[in-house]
Amino acid sequence: MKISIIIKYNSPAGEVLQRGSFPLQGKRPEAIAKDWWKQIQKKVYTEGLVEVTANGEDITDKVRSLL
Repeated sequence: MKISIIIKYNSPAGEVLQRGSFPLQGKRPEAIAKDWWKQIQKKVYTEGLVEVTANGEDITDKVRSLL
């Protein structure tokens, strides 16, 4: 089963939205989103997480609690 995750974050250029589809593989959606957020931060400069949704559900607070 796959999950669709959308991450919105602030960068010097403004608000950026990234979308991806990931296999669950027994993990919770917020754990997958947290791992992806960490990968994004390694590649680009970010000024902060704005919003995270998984299959249309807002999981921003769950992801922030894992950081």
